[in-house]
Order: sequence, then structure tokens, then C-alpha cells
Amino acid sequence: MSIPKQPRQLMINIMYLVLTALLALNVSAEIFNAFKLVNSSLQDSNKTLDDANQNLIPSIEKRAKAKPEFARFVERAPQVVAIGDEFAKYVNDLVNDLIDKSGNKNGSVDDGDYIIKGEKKDLKGKKDKDVTTRNMVNGGRGLELKNKILEVRQKFLAMVDDSLRAGMESKIVLNVDDETWTHSTKKSWEEFTFKQMPLGACMPIFTKFINDAKASENAILNHYSQKLGGEDVVLDKFTVISSPKKSYIIKGEPFETEISLAASTSKSSNTKVSLSVNGSPLGVNDEGVAVWKASGTEVGVRKYSAVASVTNPVTGKTDTYKKDFEFEVGERSANVSAKKMNVFYIGVDNPVGISAAGVPSAQLKVDASGAGIKLAKSGAGDYVVTVAQQGEATITLSGGGLTPTSFKFRAKRIPTPIPQLSGKTGGAIPNGTFKAQQGIIPVLEGFDFDAKCAIGGFRLVRIAPRQDPEFATAQGGRFSGEVEKLILKAKPGDRFIFEEIKARCPGDQAGRELNEMSFKIQ
Repeated sequence: MSIPKQPRQLMINIMYLVLTALLALNVSAEIFNAFKLVNSSLQDSNKTLDDANQNLIPSIEKRAKAKPEFARFVERAPQVVAIGDEFAKYVNDLVNDLIDKSGNKNGSVDDGDYIIKGEKKDLKGKKDKDVTTRNMVNGGRGLELKNKILEVRQKFLAMVDDSLRAGMESKIVLNVDDETWTHSTKKSWEEFTFKQMPLGACMPIFTKFINDAKASENAILNHYSQKLGGEDVVLDKFTVISSPKKSYIIKGEPFETEISLAASTSKSSNTKVSLSVNGSPLGVNDEGVAVWKASGTEVGVRKYSAVASVTNPVTGKTDTYKKDFEFEVGERSANVSAKKMNVFYIGVDNPVGISAAGVPSAQLKVDASGAGIKLAKSGAGDYVVTVAQQGEATITLSGGGLTPTSFKFRAKRIPTPIPQLSGKTGGAIPNGTFKAQQGIIPVLEGFDFDAKCAIGGFRLVRIAPRQDPEFATAQGGRFSGEVEKLILKAKPGDRFIFEEIKARCPGDQAGRELNEMSFKIQ
């Protein structure tokens, strides 16, 4: 590639190089932020699994007292957790060693979201590829880690009875994937996993191994728990729910709702549940549901308090849960809402929802006027509106005792589309990609309706270095004839400008002019 003699062209070339470098830096930062986000999420998951595993141990000990034949589970449960903790310490020590060896190589600073030796710190060597390759691949630490994973997996499986071990193998997720790397060009699992991988990209990999160990712990402890007969507490999370037939009623109508206890665990027929509203007890059916009714004699918000009491069939303890609810009593009203936007667009179907509280649908009357509006019913409470011209359209509801109520909408043209080539409106584009395009695509960005605009024509200008500009015009949006010949001349360094682009959208009486596009061929 020759160096341009003109100072202006030389300056432009230098600017492109700088922008390309900045773009590469931005992408790199975003990728490392993604790695950091994944790593942080896995660390949070590990904390949750630790808490769950610690809570399972006393539950196993308590229920094993009633089933001495399962006393072995009480002995094994702490050992299972110890195996996982020992593996987590091994991985954390390995990670800390890599962090120490990476030092402050590139001096970069992030926002301190990495947990390093128990504290939030900046991982300044996150871009260091040498430390992972040198230690994990060439130094043998990767093979050591692989063997450690397989060793710990066997320790976990040894905590399961021989007769049940085959069914638990898939639940012990800590393992080494020896299948994937054998289909690659890599020579080993450790080379496939760590070679030329930046330390920051390896952090979530190490945390994932710890997560697999914690999840394997949890699977075994839950296996013990299931063999001992599940939780003592039949229901462990509760809330009172109200299921009204209507949350908004018309004056004079009755209000009716179902009050019940919602729980996250399975239902037990031995669990006793009692329900009341505003201090009055309710009859509870076989499904644990009661019905409460109130009159809607006054307009406004009505509040009520529901109380549920549940007795644990094992411990005999009774817990009480209370929650406040409300419903509203109102007069008859009507509403018309555009389902996609607050305007009607010319040339497309505009779906609207029409409702009138307290008015029977058979008695509701719907009228429309202005902007050439036409209204067609498409379902219960659903209509399709079409408009023919810009301006104001009005929909009026009446009938069934409803005072005529009008709703006004603006009628507008479909927004002007944005011309695109290969999903871009301009800028740098590879030569092969540019030549592969078949035409200009008019895109209606952010437009929720099913509408398509068509390109009516355009003019193409080719500006090649040290050559006179070349021109070609086209009817329609596809590349053919002189336009296609001009595009096939494209070479790196050329600039192509699409100007005088015209398009017509549904409802348009005449074409509209679109923005120009300018592409630099790479």
C-alpha cells in the first residue's frame, strides 16, 4: 500500500488507524467486564450453595435419630462438606499463586470486583496470557488440577451407597470434559482450557470448578435428606393470597374473593390451616381455600386484612401470617387504548382495545370519525383501526347507560425508514461484504407495526483514490445494471456514497427522501 502524498489524505488515514485501535481497546474492555460479571455471579452462587449445604447437615442429624438404620448419613454429611471445602481451598490457592505471579504487568485498573485472598481488589494482571500458559500448560499445574478434579469426584461418589452410585453419577457435576478437546487441535485438556488464555478470562473457569464441587456436595446431601424422608416442616414458606373475581367493581355489585395460604413446598393433608378476614373466621374447604364476600355500596377503595394460621403436623407449632389487601368500587366508565402506540398510522392496521366497565358488550356503541378512519371489530373488546390521512381521529363510546365519551388520537404517516447496507448506515465495510450485497434495505427502527417500505431509486457515487468520481443511478433498491458494475469495481480505499435515496411506505402518496450513506471499502 503506497503512502499518500496529500497531507489531508495522510491525516485521514492516520485517523482511521487511531479509531481502529480505540475500537479494539473498547471491545477488549467489554469482554473483560463480561468475564468479571460471570465470575462475580458464580461467586454469589457458591455462597448460596454453602449456606444451603450447612443448613442441611443439622436437618439430617435430627431426622436420623428417628431412623437409626441411616446413621451412616450423619457421619458422611460433614465429610462431604469437608471434601468440597478442601477442593475449594486447593483451587483458591492455585488462583492466588497465578495472581501473585502475574503482578502488575499491564498496570490496568478495574473497579475492584475480583475477590482476591478474601478481599475485593483490582486484578491488574488480568490480560496476562503468559502466566496461565507457563504455569497451567508448560508447568504442569493444569494436569495437576485435572487429576485433582477426578480424585475429588471419586471421593464424592464414595460417599454414596454402592447400590445407588450409578444413579448419582450424573448429579455429581464436578468432572473433566475429555470429549471436547479431543476433537480440537489441542494436545491435552489443560492446553485446550488454559493455553494463551488471559488470567481474567480464566477466573470464572476456576470459580466454575468450585461451583461444580459445591453443587455436587448439595446433590449428595439432598440425596441423604430424601432417604431420611424429607423435611420435618411440611410447609416452609408461606404467604396469604387473595383471588378476587373482580378487583374493580361497579357501585351496587358484590365483591367476592378467595382467601388461601400459598406455600412453596408440597401440600400435606395433615397440615391444619385456618383463615379469617377482618377477624371473622372463614370455612376452609378440602383444598385449603375459603371464600369471603363484601358489598360494594360505596365508591372508593375498600381495605381488608386476611390472616392464616398453619399448624406443623410434626412439631405441633402454630404460625400465623397476616396480609392486607384492597379493592376499589367505582362508577361506570369507558376506555379506548391503542395497543401499540398512542397514534394511528396511515397504511397499516392499528389494533386498539375498547372497554366500558359496567356496560354489557351487546349494548356498547362505538362510533369513529375524522382522518378517514374506519373501525372493524376483531374480537372481544378488540378492534382494528385504519386511517387515510393525517389529522385527528375520534372514537366515541355510548350505550348501556354510559354518557357518550370521546377519545382523540393523532393520525400520522409511518416514520421515515433508515436505509441500511449489511445492517449498517455507513462507515467501514469489508470489500467482500460490500460486493455481496443485493440492494438497499429500508429499515423502520423501533416501529412495532408490520409494515414494509420500498426503495424507489438512488444515485451511487464511487470515489477512488487519484481518480475522477464515477456515477450510476438505479430505479428501485436492488443492485443491477450500471450500479452493479460500479460496485464490482470496489477496491480497498474506495469510498461509495449512496445519495438521493427515495422510498415509499404504505399510505404514501409520493416517495420520500432518505438519508445518504457513505461507506469506506476495506
